[in-house]
Amino acid sequence: MSRTSGNQKASPAARRKARHYAVQALYQWQLAGADLSQIEAEFRTDNDMSKVDLEYFHDILHGVPREKTQLDAKVAPLLDRRVDEMTPVELAIVRLGAFEMMHRIDVPYKVVINEAIELAKTFGATDGHKFINGVLDKLAQRERAVEVRGPRAARD
Repeated sequence: MSRTSGNQKASPAARRKARHYAVQALYQWQLAGADLSQIEAEFRTDNDMSKVDLEYFHDILHGVPREKTQLDAKVAPLLDRRVDEMTPVELAIVRLGAFEMMHRIDVPYKVVINEAIELAKTFGATDGHKFINGVLDKLAQRERAVEVRGPRAARD
């Protein structure tokens, strides 16, 4: 297990793997509506999770569905289509990225966007990463305006 205590910081690679599995689990949840605990148990059993930040995986997997209505409301005005017209893969990645943007302030916004782009390149359609980048960049400007402007702008 990559994360044994709340005081130990997980590696970027362990978090990347947590996101990788979380987006697949969220996709399954969106399509099948299965119980989150059951999905989590299946992922922990069926995959080599030894190098995964399991705490982060759990946080995303349970946090996104819990905050789904709020996340969708935040991204809806930033879309060029309705939320329900997004592909299931795009939706899972945008929700994951929006969750991190809004609830994981310990993760820099640029990391949130870059990780979501990589997930879209792996799981999404050919140019899906461009859509994901645009949506999360706009969300960062709204939700993390001080961080986006940078330390110099914050002092001014």
